[in-house]
Amino acid sequence: MIDPIFLMEIVIALLVLSLLAQTFSHHFQVPVIIFLLIEGVIVGPEILNLLNPVLYMDVLSAIVAICVSVIVFDGGLQVDLKQLRGVQESVLKLSTIGVLITFFGITTLTYFLINVPLQIAALFGALVTATGPSVVGPIIRNLHVSHKVGKILELESVLNDAVSVILTAVVFEFIAAEISRIGAVVFILQRLGIGLLIGVLSGFALHWFFTTLTSISRRTARLITLISIFACYVLSEIMGNESGILALAVFGVIMGTLEFPYKEMIKEFNCDLVTLMISLIFVLLAAMIKFWYIMDIGIKGILLVILIALLVRPMSVFITMWSSKLRTNEKLFISFMGPRGVVPASIATYFAIKLDEMKVPGGQTIVGLVFLTVIVTVFLTGGMSKRVAQMLEVIPMGILIIGGGKVGRILAERFDKRGENVTVIDISEEECNKCMELGIRTIQGNATDVNTLKKAGIKNTKYAVVTTKKDDTNLLFCQIAKARFGFKGDQLVARVNNMENLNAFWDLGILAMSPTMTTAVVMDSMIGRNHLFSLCEVGGEGNVMEIKVTNPKVVGKAIREINFPEKSLMVMVRRGNESIIAHNSLKLEYNDIVTVIGEQGTKKSVSDILYR
Repeated sequence: MIDPIFLMEIVIALLVLSLLAQTFSHHFQVPVIIFLLIEGVIVGPEILNLLNPVLYMDVLSAIVAICVSVIVFDGGLQVDLKQLRGVQESVLKLSTIGVLITFFGITTLTYFLINVPLQIAALFGALVTATGPSVVGPIIRNLHVSHKVGKILELESVLNDAVSVILTAVVFEFIAAEISRIGAVVFILQRLGIGLLIGVLSGFALHWFFTTLTSISRRTARLITLISIFACYVLSEIMGNESGILALAVFGVIMGTLEFPYKEMIKEFNCDLVTLMISLIFVLLAAMIKFWYIMDIGIKGILLVILIALLVRPMSVFITMWSSKLRTNEKLFISFMGPRGVVPASIATYFAIKLDEMKVPGGQTIVGLVFLTVIVTVFLTGGMSKRVAQMLEVIPMGILIIGGGKVGRILAERFDKRGENVTVIDISEEECNKCMELGIRTIQGNATDVNTLKKAGIKNTKYAVVTTKKDDTNLLFCQIAKARFGFKGDQLVARVNNMENLNAFWDLGILAMSPTMTTAVVMDSMIGRNHLFSLCEVGGEGNVMEIKVTNPKVVGKAIREINFPEKSLMVMVRRGNESIIAHNSLKLEYNDIVTVIGEQGTKKSVSDILYR
């Protein structure tokens, strides 16, 4: 029996290591998981021998189960199915067909490269089919990639973790000769059914409890949530081994999709818990690594992991998402984001012990391969994800639109087609539903409420556009954005319904326009000067772009010497306080701000020419 004081010493040491890792992560802007892995190896038996989890495997198994339960539930809690319209099909395919493609691909490569029995190769393939929510979630939230890409990756990591556990259990039962081919199908369907049933019941039961008993304290709400997580996992495991992870994933997704009191508070509480538990579990599992496991595998093992990351994962993504509307660069980023997390690392040791008890060789090889896969994929994605995201241009500009009416929806749809991260806030449920039908991320709430703005991600927003029909609401939001969130006047664009209120916005330095005045000016331009107007009319699919000239290759060149895309036209050059009509002989200077009109597809080409 482990001495309680000794156990407390271990916990304190792990918490100190977690604090150090968080500090290093913040300082070097590198995902915390990388530092946790390094710390675990250093304090483990292979180097300093300060921490040896093998000596207390029973306690470690319980800790892993507790940590994985909260991590998987939190991954589901971050997902709102209402915000996933248009990408659910991709997620389901990745979590089913994608898992099978990955499983067969990894099994085949392992069998031929590592030269192990087919059953051992299949067990390893099943263990590492899934991407881990404990790794994917923190990386995605730190990068602020496209909403659609981020949600696909987060939900995929939650669901395929559960599918992977069930698949691993099926393969192990085959090895143990306790299951037939028909039995395997029954096993999978039974575990899927149990996990789905317990997860759905848990989600709706907790939702009913919170919506019915709204007078409970915040502390009680947190405690009830934690009890529900563990109860869901235990009940599902009792009814069917290996179904608990799926039950928790479904439980979390339901709670993340439904609205109920205490939701944001529970999210914050869970986020703090997950940070702690990821720290505990990664340090403990890294401390279990034995160098000779990996040394025995050799270069072939590293080659195998590289092929898994750069061949199997992209093949799985592109096959399952071939009909998706996502752009190729977004699919490439999803392909790159394939880190393995705590679930395969934790259950690999369990199955290795079982194989040793059954006198089946290959258990230590599986452990070595799994840990090598986790280490390489975590370091690869954690260390390079930001550079890859920037290179593939999947970190779009954040735009917040206040008002989901007709104007707001048209704007949101245009920005979304441009690939920007768009969020709409509207107090009307009907308007919110219309926006969500377009696949736009939408928050229902009062745009002058600070908590609503934080929920919408205003801290990561570059521009805010106010389109409501109430000038006082529009002005109040602009004042809050400037005072509380540090927005500058040129980051705020406002619709002013009453022309008499324009000066109030202009006095704050806000870019404001009156639909009434604009309509009059445009109609004036159409009368007797229709050719001039046709230059300014860009249509539903057009863009008006303002781009700063910073590319030394075009500085000093006349406009006629610059090869712009065919369907674009430069109309204005702003140089300091002077506005100059663009003409062929005008030479561009550094920091000129040029106005270009053109079709949507020309934006990137024009930007690449002028901006560096």
